[in-house]
Amino acid sequence: MIPIDKVKKIIERYISLEKELSTGKVDPKLLAKKSKEYSDLKEIVPQAKEYIGFEKSKKDLDNIIQDKKNDKEMILLAEKELKDAEENREKNEKKLKIFLLPKDKDDEKNTIVEIRAGTGGLEATLFVADLFRMYEKVCSKKKWLMEIISISKSEAGGFKEIIFSVTGNDIYSYLKYESGVHRVQRVPDTETQGRVHTSAATVAVLPEAEDVDVEIKESEIRIDVFRSGGPGGQSVNTTDSAVRITHLPSGVVVSQQDEKSQHKNKAKALKILRARVYEAEKRKRDQERSENRKSQIGSGDRSERIRTYNFPQGRVTDHRINLTLHKLEEFLNGDIHEEMNENLRLKDQDLKLQNLT
Repeated sequence: MIPIDKVKKIIERYISLEKELSTGKVDPKLLAKKSKEYSDLKEIVPQAKEYIGFEKSKKDLDNIIQDKKNDKEMILLAEKELKDAEENREKNEKKLKIFLLPKDKDDEKNTIVEIRAGTGGLEATLFVADLFRMYEKVCSKKKWLMEIISISKSEAGGFKEIIFSVTGNDIYSYLKYESGVHRVQRVPDTETQGRVHTSAATVAVLPEAEDVDVEIKESEIRIDVFRSGGPGGQSVNTTDSAVRITHLPSGVVVSQQDEKSQHKNKAKALKILRARVYEAEKRKRDQERSENRKSQIGSGDRSERIRTYNFPQGRVTDHRINLTLHKLEEFLNGDIHEEMNENLRLKDQDLKLQNLT
């Protein structure tokens, strides 16, 4: 049971924000943040008010039921109302618990997504391209902006690795469930016997880190510049525009050579470096907080096999929640990606609710 005082504070905060925002005197730097908080509170306030009013309603209805002077029809009606009120209270309590769950401050952040080919040779690089196109379609449907940071193509026309950023609203809260090993089962075009091959790709979703999130001092990094190399070792640039940055304390290394400008390559490399260092620190904090972290949805463990895409059977299975959708093409087209993500979010909330005291 949620303490009534805690629920009352939700309503009080909502009223306070409503008054503050209506005056138009909010600090411009805090306007977006407070408007978002007000919008979130507005969604839950009706449930909060019902939850607080339950005890009074229950008392009134109990009095009607226990008063023998009332006719049978009135008593039956009161009993039904009481049953409905108790069911609503349970629903409201769950919604309030979810709202009161500790918020992940990274959920509202933009992200950097890295997809790399794993086992499976050239077929794995084609799968990386499939996953990239899937995320491209998901981002398009959600009106998120996707920008490629780095790309390494394979001979088969796929990608050995692709790194891209996604910007918009509440990106990380959605995409964080994609971190892990994705496995594909299908017959490659080059397979003459019609045998099904299994390949894999690793997806890493990193919250984009700002300077305030992680401080990287100049003294902690080593920057090497070198000449960009094209396919087959050919030089694509006559200047030393490629950049390799090493974060000495953590050993994280980022190379960037997609741009012709050394300055642009350095900026992109620093962006990736900051995200990787921040993610490493975040993972360390999470592990210290909970030894059970790996068993939770959205743990971001890159070695965990999270999903299988089976082409012969036209199905996609998420192993964390044992959910199979027999609509593989629709899933890869981004049409029903939301259905999978919603189930992952609900499972994650259930796990957190179990630990909520």
